[in-house]
Amino acid sequence: MDLLGDPTPQTPGAVDEILDRENKRMADSLASKVTRLKSLALDIDRDAEDQNRYLDGMDSDFSSVTGLLTGSVNRFSSMARSGRDNRRLLCGMAVGLIVAFFILSYLLSRTRT
Repeated sequence: MDLLGDPTPQTPGAVDEILDRENKRMADSLASKVTRLKSLALDIDRDAEDQNRYLDGMDSDFSSVTGLLTGSVNRFSSMARSGRDNRRLLCGMAVGLIVAFFILSYLLSRTRT
């Protein structure tokens, strides 16, 4: 009886064959794990590229909006500084927008109920 409890003694050639089979099985297992890890790494890389492209697009969108807002604020401040008639016009527009906001909110609240 050998150490593993087998009743038949094994020759060195048989032990080598068993070890070779076990080695091949473990190598195949390792190869499949490496393949899985490689596919995960490629998926992560693709996701990172997509997210970077998305963020670059958002950056350019925010830059264009910032330029638009800066121009609007500059025009508004120059109009406010230009004279008394423009100030009356601006105040009238502001009051009109506030009134329109309250009328719309009142109408929307009435339609929901």
